[in-house]
Amino acid sequence: MATTGSSPVGQGIVSALSKRLSGISLEQCFTSQISSTTNERDLVCLLKSVPDLLGQKGNLNMKNEVLKWINFSEKFLADEESHDASLRILNEHLKDRAVLLCGLEISEADIVVFSAVHSVVSRFSDVDREGMPHVIRWMDYVQSMEDFGGAFVKISVQKAPFESQKKAPSESKAAEPKKKTKEKEKETTGKDLEVSVTPLNIQVGLIRTAQKHPSADSLLVEEIDLGDGNIRQVVSGLAKFYSPDDLVNRRVVLITNVKPGKLRDVTSYGLVLCASSEDHSVVEPLLPPEGASLGECISFSGYEGKPEDVLNPKKKQLEKITPHLFTDGNGVATFKGIPFMTSAGPCTSSLPSAAIK
Repeated sequence: MATTGSSPVGQGIVSALSKRLSGISLEQCFTSQISSTTNERDLVCLLKSVPDLLGQKGNLNMKNEVLKWINFSEKFLADEESHDASLRILNEHLKDRAVLLCGLEISEADIVVFSAVHSVVSRFSDVDREGMPHVIRWMDYVQSMEDFGGAFVKISVQKAPFESQKKAPSESKAAEPKKKTKEKEKETTGKDLEVSVTPLNIQVGLIRTAQKHPSADSLLVEEIDLGDGNIRQVVSGLAKFYSPDDLVNRRVVLITNVKPGKLRDVTSYGLVLCASSEDHSVVEPLLPPEGASLGECISFSGYEGKPEDVLNPKKKQLEKITPHLFTDGNGVATFKGIPFMTSAGPCTSSLPSAAIK
């Protein structure tokens, strides 16, 4: 492909693919001159070239999977009437995944499909977005992690506003019935399904020291660094699974706005989040990516709001949220399927499909 006169989209895709297909001259593999105005032709030419590039790279194990998504993209570009059906397929595939292929790393498949669907998804209405939450989450992840050289306009992902749990002043206790009817009980159950993760302040930390609890064999006392000299004492029930030395210098994810409380006379100022096997025989602290900064707050696509200063135990917020915390099939930590995200990528565990507490 001649770079002179090629479109920004073509250059952006070539730039992203070049990072994964190192040592190969992409220009020599493109036989068609790409127009400076026809983005769709850019994509078609590039899609037809990727299979040969994968073959040269020797990445035969993943080639068939990548080919599947290349075919998906070609059909998507060729048939406007199939856009809705194709995006529903994509949304379902991404339901329990961070990326299209295995693991957490953005692949050639992600770049190709992102490039093919971008122009359609970027024009989504609010209703369209609500119907394709996993596509939107994945698009946001790819555009945040991958450098396309400005070839694609960044899709603005609207965050859900924080909804206060406090009652309006007009809602006086005198106006409430003394006993709930069955209908009211059903409404309460429905509200529980709409629980939000925003009250939690979840941060990246590093265990600096760990020692056995002086009066409880099942507990460890850790000093966790949250950056900027903020060292927090946390008591956790990890003594059955790790020795103190195992945890020193380990990165962890912790809730930092739980109400401080004493565990066998030692005060704990946080809660380390762990993935647990179904029989609780294996418990593993969630692992933030290496590039994440100490003290960085975990974010969730589609959820935004100020966390509570300190969680009120009477509201039982933590008890309502934790049933929605789990690792997906690839070990990515999620809330309702939405990854625990940092500036360097998602938090993970070696335990797939596990509860997080």
